Amino acid sequence: MPYLTVEKKAKIFETYGGSAKNTGSIEGQIALLTERISALSAHLQQNKKDFSTHRGLMKMVGQRKRLLNYLSKHNLQGYRQLIEKLGLRK
Repeated sequence: MPYLTVEKKAKIFETYGGSAKNTGSIEGQIALLTERISALSAHLQQNKKDFSTHRGLMKMVGQRKRLLNYLSKHNLQGYRQLIEKLGLRK
């Protein structure tokens, strides 16, 4: 069973992107990447030698970082709200 079902993805985009059909929103993409990163991190806790998954995780972290940089440059208030909702900064 996949960890991200169609319903779960729609719920993420509805919560962060405005609507379930707005899959191109930066906020929704960042929230989806955060969900995928947390699932892969849990997988790598149990499978420490899974290097291909580790590489995929690093690529996702980099993609999320680039999207967050874009959002901070174009919508600083939205950036601050999003990182607070997702709990990315401590």
